[in-house]
Amino acid sequence: MTTRKPNAIIFDWDNTLVDSWVVIQDAMNATFRDFDLPQWTLEETQTNVAKSLRDSFPEMFGDRWEDAREAFYGHFEGMHLDRLTPLPGASEAIRDLQEAGIYLGVVSNKTGHLLRREAEKLGWDKHFGQIIGATDAVRDKPAKDPVVMALGGSGFETGPDVWFAGDARIDMECALNAGCTPVLVRSEPPANGEFQGVEPALYFEAAQKLSNLAKNL
Repeated sequence: MTTRKPNAIIFDWDNTLVDSWVVIQDAMNATFRDFDLPQWTLEETQTNVAKSLRDSFPEMFGDRWEDAREAFYGHFEGMHLDRLTPLPGASEAIRDLQEAGIYLGVVSNKTGHLLRREAEKLGWDKHFGQIIGATDAVRDKPAKDPVVMALGGSGFETGPDVWFAGDARIDMECALNAGCTPVLVRSEPPANGEFQGVEPALYFEAAQKLSNLAKNL
């Protein structure tokens, strides 16, 4: 188990710090209705949503993906700020980590300007050195490019003393692609074989538990 205090922690956003699944499901299903496609259950949404829109929509909508993108953004922007819900303890966790002198950033596959609007709405933008979303970097998560951007100006480089904390396989892949320590943060423990080849080095049930350990190392 990693026991050294991290120099920096890069957080995923959706369902690591904020509860987003139902909003994403509703926006996706509204888009599917626009295109006469079958809708997703919440479980299917949780299984299928990981890549950025620019990487996933061409696979899902083919030649009509750009029209689907505009439809999705219209539905999502109409609801996401009003339904923005921090996960329990997340606000305290990022505050405590910053006060402990740990540099914090965000890397998400949510489109950058939407991501930053949510951070501003919550008043969390002041805690993060960089908030990097989809299309901000040349390549999106799981590529290392947005992690490098998220560390910009921090004085730190990617490496084991940088933790990448997220709730999904793509986050563990991103951490390893960047040479960082992969940290799983979610209420459900990893299932047997779920992260084969990209196993998390650490697991926490919530961001607050991550904070409690990291700030006291």
